[in-house]
Amino acid sequence: MIKQNIDRVIEMAWEDRTPFEAIKYQFALTEADVIKLMRNNLKPKSFKLWRKRVNSGESQKHLKKRKRRYFKI
Repeated sequence: MIKQNIDRVIEMAWEDRTPFEAIKYQFALTEADVIKLMRNNLKPKSFKLWRKRVNSGESQKHLKKRKRRYFKI
C-alpha cells in the first residue's frame, strides 16, 4: 500500500464517525487489517488511546452499533 493510502486509512480510522465498513469499501481492508496498520504506524501510546476510544462505545466505528435516527417529514 502506498504512503498516501496509509495516511488516508489512518485519518479515516481516527475519525469516530467513519465506520470500518467505509474503510473496507474504499481500501479492501478488514477491521483486523486496519488494527494491524494502526499498530504498525502509530506510537504505542497513540495506538492504545485509539483502541480504547474505538472500544468505549463513544466511537461509532461499527454501523451495527449506531443508533438509527428517524426524521419526520
